[in-house]
Formats: sequence, structure tokens, C-alpha cells
Amino acid sequence: MGLDTVGAVGTKVNEILNGMKDSFSWQSVVYLGLFVFVMILLVIYAGRWQKGFSVYFTLIFTIVPVAVLGTYYLSVSKTADEAFNAQKIVYVGGVFLVYFITLAILDLCNISVPKWIRVLVLLDSGLMFLIITTTEYTGLFYTKYSLSIVNDGVYLERTYGPMHSIYVYTMGIYMVVVLFSVLYSLCFKKNVPKKRAVLLLVVEGICFAAYVVEKTIDLNLALSVLSYAFAEIVFLIIIRRISLYSIRETVVDSIVAMNDDGYIALDKRLRYLGCIGNAEAVFPQLKKTRVDKKAKKDEFLRTEILPLIRDFRENGRANPVHVRRGNIFYQLTVIPLFIGKKRVGYQIRIVDDTLERKQIDMLDKFNDYLQEKVEEKTHSLRVMHDNLILSMATVVESRDNSTGGHIRRTSDCVRILIEEMKKDPECEVVKDELFCKNIIKAAPMHDLGKIAVPDAILQKPGRFEDWEFEKMKAHAAEGARIVHEILKDLDKSDNKEYRAFHELAENVAHYHHERMDGSGYPEGLIGDQIPIEARIMAIADVYDALVSKRVYKEKMSFEKADGIMMDSFGKHFDPELEKYYVAARPRLEAYYLAEDE
Repeated sequence: MGLDTVGAVGTKVNEILNGMKDSFSWQSVVYLGLFVFVMILLVIYAGRWQKGFSVYFTLIFTIVPVAVLGTYYLSVSKTADEAFNAQKIVYVGGVFLVYFITLAILDLCNISVPKWIRVLVLLDSGLMFLIITTTEYTGLFYTKYSLSIVNDGVYLERTYGPMHSIYVYTMGIYMVVVLFSVLYSLCFKKNVPKKRAVLLLVVEGICFAAYVVEKTIDLNLALSVLSYAFAEIVFLIIIRRISLYSIRETVVDSIVAMNDDGYIALDKRLRYLGCIGNAEAVFPQLKKTRVDKKAKKDEFLRTEILPLIRDFRENGRANPVHVRRGNIFYQLTVIPLFIGKKRVGYQIRIVDDTLERKQIDMLDKFNDYLQEKVEEKTHSLRVMHDNLILSMATVVESRDNSTGGHIRRTSDCVRILIEEMKKDPECEVVKDELFCKNIIKAAPMHDLGKIAVPDAILQKPGRFEDWEFEKMKAHAAEGARIVHEILKDLDKSDNKEYRAFHELAENVAHYHHERMDGSGYPEGLIGDQIPIEARIMAIADVYDALVSKRVYKEKMSFEKADGIMMDSFGKHFDPELEKYYVAARPRLEAYYLAEDE
């Protein structure tokens, strides 16, 4: 590339830079940067938008960039017509934006504006904008205009027409309405957060000051447009919490409209958000509670509501609480507060529970009466049932002249063994109190099968022949059958305690002569095949047989009987039960010594 070519390129670049310098002023750079900024605010608003937001916010965040863009075009205009057309774009904000900002502020102050007024003012704003955009033909807003350069900036010099004065008065009316509404909400409306009211007051002050300064001091800078951007920032701060206070969503409104329920809402930081439905009627204290107030700083919320929420936080649910107002009972229940799928706080639902409460009280009294009667009958039946079992066992024992008192003594031995087992925290079986109760109760039934043994064999004074012993051994299976027949109706009951006793008593009768090594009868079961209740019964049965007098033998000494017992663990008896027998041995010996006295 030659030097001439390089020089030509440099000259061209200088021409471009000089042209850009002539086209752009510091004001245009400011407006361009402001346009980028308000577009960013628009994106942020779009990201935070929710169904509960007022439509006025959307219109504000949409129109502000248009007004800023018009101001930028004005700053780079080359002719009066270009500048005037740009000024028309600016007035999109000057006319409609002020109207929407006013309605948005009134909405934030919870001040309702009748629909006909909103429509009428909107039509007035549209008419004013039409007058502005056609003023070059009518001369109603501007009678004439021209373009001038002031301090390196473009300035549209205008001579105002009669409608401009009306426009100024209209802007003044908007400002007065907004100022009065914000001050009124700050002082008298408890459902408007104080922080929100203060922020709106600041917005109104900044916009008013910007408008006055722009009209009275020639700064060659559109301060009113800058104030719109400031208003957007404040609105973003406010709408960050608007969704928390919007407890009038469609679903909630429908629920409230269909019943007399009430709701009290608090956010995650336990600040009061508001109430709807019958909440204020049930709790008049809420009428004096300001929105956004921390619950711990309000006596009613601190004493009545916070305990429910704490219970909900700790347990994942809160038991309903009832309060009484005159003859009406209300149920208070804590439920989560959601915005979409996001959990943002807590709701206390207030439901008229009077009818249900009266019905419950009536049912409780009736159930108490029935329960009392059932317990009386059940106790009588249990006593009869237990006496029947004991009587049958006594009848059987009376036929066996060699085992007098056996059923009573074995029952006591079982009880002593169970009590020693309970002292061991690692013994799982006795952790079931029902099991312990049932095995002691079932012990007298273990020899019921002897009722089927012929008297000649049962009452024989000496040792049995082999065939006689086979007859005697049949008493175990026969006993299980008899127990089953006696207790089979218990299986039809819904009472698990009855069914458990049936199974255990049948096992005790059937398997108390089984041995751990499989040499027992009637089934020849081995080890853990033998039910635990039968293994315990076997120890008590054999021990009593050893230390008691029979017609065919004298009673053994405790030392000799203990030697036989200890040698039998692992063969006849469950070795896991040996330690409990050893622990129970002093009490067993003391028991039988007392029997001899």
C-alpha cells in the first residue's frame, strides 16, 4: 500500500469522525445512554412480571423508552421539522405517561378510581395528543417553532398556543391528585405499607421538581425524561414486594366469595401482609395493624399468630387451634403462602367450626358413655374368660393326683422368668408388654390336653409303660386342639390383643414338651422352630416337676434340680434363656421354700 493510499484513508477517517462530532452532542450521548438504561429496566420488569401486577406498570415501562428515544432524536435533529417530529414522540410520554403514572400511584395507594373517570381522562389525553401532533396545521399548541443551537446542543424554540396552558394546568392537576393521595395513604390507610407511601412521595417530588426546573432554568437538558427513569427504578423497588401484598388473586377471591373463611398473611420474615374475608370481624385488632409491620412488634400477632407459625415451622404442620367468639367457634390453621410455585410466607386460615365443634362435643360425650359401657362389659367378659380357663385347668389338674398345684406354680415360675428377662435391655421379646401379659395368662392352659388322657393312665401312681407314655404324650397336640376350639371365636374379633393371645396359648399347649435337639414331642421341632413362649414354658414346667413331690418320687434338692437344669440347656432348653434362669434361680428357690411352709 502506497503513502498516498494511507493518506487518503486517514483523511476519510477524519471526515467520518468530524461528521460524528457534528452530529452528536453531550446531550445526545446522555439520552442514548439513558435509552439503553431504560431498556434494561424494561427487561428487568419483564423478568419480574406476574399476574397480579397492574397493567399501568407495563404501559409505563413500555412508553418511557419511547419518550427517551424521542428526546434523543430531538438532540440530533438537523432541521426544525425533524426536531418538531421528535418532539411529538417525546409528548407520548408527556401526555400518556403522566396519566399512567398517576393511575399506577393511585393503585399502589389502594385508591379505586371509577372506570368512567379513567376512560374519560384517557380520552382527554388522546385528544390532547391529537392537538399536539396537528399543531402545525391548527396552531393550537404551538403557534410557531424553530431550531437553534444552544451550548452545542439542539434546542427547539417554540411559541405556545392556548392549548399549551390547558396542558400545563392538567399536569398540575395530576400532581396535586397524586400528592394528596400519597399523603392520605401515608396518614390514614393501614393497608398501604409506609415504605411504599414514602417512596411514592419521593417519586412525586422528583418529577415535580424536574418539571419546574426544566421550565424555569435553561439547562438545555430534558430533566422530565430523566425523572421518568428515576420513577421506573422506584417502581421496580415497589413491585418487588407487590406480589406479597396481592392476596386478592382470582383463586383467593373465589374462595372468599363462596364461604365465610378468612385469611391472615405473613411473609417469610414474619411481616404482616394483610387479611381478607372474616379475619377483621373475628380479630378486630387487625384493623389497627399496619401492613409490613413485624409480627413480634404487634401484640396480637405476637401472642396469637406467631405461636401457630412456630409450631408449623418445627413440626411441618400445625395442629388446629380453636377460638370462641360469643357462641361461634373458629378454627385457625396454618398453611403455606405461595406465589406460583414459590413459597413466600404463611397464611392463617380462619374457618367457622361451630357446627362441627358441637357435633364433636356431642359425639365425644356419647363415645365416652359407650366406651365406659364397653369397658364394663369387656372387663366382665375377660374375668369370665380367665376364670373359665383357670377352672378348666383346675378340673384337669384335679384328675391328675400327681400334680397338685402344678398350674399355679408353673404360672408363677413363668412370671418370675419374664420379670428377669425384662431386666435385660437387649432382650427383644419382652419389650412387647402384651406378650409378657399373655404368656403368664396362658401358662395354666399348657396341660389342658390331659383332659383327654384316660384316668387309668393319668392317675397311675408309678412310672408309665411305653404304650402308656405314648398316650400321655398325646396331651400336647390334644391340648392345642382344645385351646383352639375354646378361643377360635377370638379370631373373628378386630381386637389384635385377643388374636395374639389365641396364637400364643395354642403354642404353649402344643409345644411345651419340644426339645432344642429335636428329641421332644409331639412334632420333634428343633431350635428356633419351637415358639419362644413354648421354650419359656418348658423351663417352668420341668423345674416344677423336679423340685415338687410326686406320687412316684420325692422332691429333689435345689442343688440337684439345678444341676439337671443346667445340663439341659442346649439340649432340652434354649441356651439363650440360660442366663435368665440363672438370674431367676434365687427367687425360684425362695418361692418354693415359701410353698413348703
